[in-house]
Amino acid sequence: MQSSSSGKFRVGLVQMSCAIDPNENLEKARWRIREAAAGGAQIICLQELFRSQYFCREENAELFALAEPIPGPTTETLGRLARELEIVIIASLFERRSAGLYHNTAAVISTDGEIAGIYRKMHIPDDPLYFEKFYFTPGDLGFLSFDTAFARIGVLICWDQWYPEAARLSSIGGPNVLFYPTSIGWHPAEKEQYGAAQLDAWRTIQRSHAIANGIYVAAVNRVGFEGPPNRGLEFWGSSFIADPFGQVIAEASSTEEAILIAECDPHRVEEVRRNWPFLRDRRIDAYSPILKRWLD
Repeated sequence: MQSSSSGKFRVGLVQMSCAIDPNENLEKARWRIREAAAGGAQIICLQELFRSQYFCREENAELFALAEPIPGPTTETLGRLARELEIVIIASLFERRSAGLYHNTAAVISTDGEIAGIYRKMHIPDDPLYFEKFYFTPGDLGFLSFDTAFARIGVLICWDQWYPEAARLSSIGGPNVLFYPTSIGWHPAEKEQYGAAQLDAWRTIQRSHAIANGIYVAAVNRVGFEGPPNRGLEFWGSSFIADPFGQVIAEASSTEEAILIAECDPHRVEEVRRNWPFLRDRRIDAYSPILKRWLD
């Protein structure tokens, strides 16, 4: 489906806490999507791995049972909802591609209920309480854009948000907005000393992607505490939508569930890029060293 590049469109972000039961989380997401659509949202993005609590806090092979195929039960459920409400849904899922092969994958579900495409998370972290390399194979589809009924969009996932290369490659595919479904929070022992700076860095790097690429950025995070008191994560919410010059036009709290809705105008993309022509002045003839890990 080819989208118009000229019409305004409204994006919605669903920031929510997650229970242990995946079916409970799916049902909550369905009702939150209905609320967002009732508020005028046309493209609605759920947080990273919304069907479960953030299981990557531990390395446990039994948790592979949470994975599902794409297409599969969740995309079918959300597809019926997208078709009923005539909206686009972005759903981040634990994809079972085959036995022993799993991805962290975002499915873009069209207004007709069909899957317009999938993006598999390219950058996979391995940090304390973020043991994603145990579960996920790095994405192999590259950085993609998807045409929808309302706009051309790009999708990246969580750890991808720290990489300007990912934002650039997604942006030059022609989307008007980059979505970042996310699960990020504080280690309890670090929050007092580093928490404010960590949250500020997270917000700043994504606003910088909006500025450098002249594009809307919509980041949706989960909220709430998950795990044992001394071995858990306090997810910091703070979902936001930034315009093509990095101005935050909608933002959620760090502690409460929320639905954010904001209007995006492709003419704003055009306006910013005309006055700050970073894409025009790129020296693509000089960037081949970026393909090296380090310049020795």
